[in-house]
Amino acid sequence: MPTEKHTKLLIIGSGPAGYTAAIYAARANISPIMVQGLQPGGQLTITTDVENYPGFADVIQGPWLMEQMEAQARHVGTEIIFDIITDVDFSRRPFRATADSGDVYIAETLVIATGAQARWLGLESEKKFQGGGVSACATCDGFFFRGKEVAIVGGGNTAVEEAIYLTNHASKVTLIHRRDSLRAEKIMQDRLFRNPKVAVIWNHTVEEVLGTENPNQVTGLRLKSTEDGTERTLAAEGFFVAIGHDPATSLFKGKLDMDSEGYIITRPDSTATSIPGVYAAGDVKDKVFRQAVTAAGMGCMAALEAERFLAAQEHDTVGQAATVAAQ
Repeated sequence: MPTEKHTKLLIIGSGPAGYTAAIYAARANISPIMVQGLQPGGQLTITTDVENYPGFADVIQGPWLMEQMEAQARHVGTEIIFDIITDVDFSRRPFRATADSGDVYIAETLVIATGAQARWLGLESEKKFQGGGVSACATCDGFFFRGKEVAIVGGGNTAVEEAIYLTNHASKVTLIHRRDSLRAEKIMQDRLFRNPKVAVIWNHTVEEVLGTENPNQVTGLRLKSTEDGTERTLAAEGFFVAIGHDPATSLFKGKLDMDSEGYIITRPDSTATSIPGVYAAGDVKDKVFRQAVTAAGMGCMAALEAERFLAAQEHDTVGQAATVAAQ
């Protein structure tokens, strides 16, 4: 039978932002409940080598890092539930969240850490070689392609930024775009075209990622012309997909302030949303950095802000009770 659970803090989502919020909240004796969502651990669960998360001298695995964060959150007292929140009611406090199981969570404060998902081309070969040379994050994985030739697909600011970043590591970066001009800002395009390590292939789409097996390793791409349909092969040891991200915010549409891309808007230097007592942390609100360490930092911020909010509410309640008693 569905149950109703009451908590001072409900955390929706379980990536670095969610787990860090849980750790800080539990250590503050808030006794948080976390509902993990469809993909516990978030995008790091499909990331193999992680070399830029502070505190580890050797390369670690993304899924292992998430397992450690989950274990730490449980150890300090977080109740972690594998379920999916399907509806939220922010019209009054305490807030009400309904899960796919039918369980209902009544929460005095709430942290949204549902993250974002990189857009992929949708190729079977692209999925096959994820972790073997295919990546959606140049900042995360560019270091592993030092001195190698890589390719990147996209035409917006993200693609151009990541292509330029990759030139710090790769010997050559080939940008592939399906049109004959980029959508990126003009100043960024100028920087791209001036870089001697960058080549651009216009009017082509990526049809297949090529590579070897056991272990899976990218060796190139099969490209198709959007003008005449001819195909060609491009040699590359790494392939980066930079066609955008989609924040997992459909659940909160019309209930919180968001920007035109669906990212939750928070106050400057804060994780506070347009609803007092509701906080957003990690990639669900961050379309600039999208790093595990920045998401974790925002998770810390969200927990601290929730703690202060609860303390202020308790102080006001005590003050009101004292006033009534004095009368």
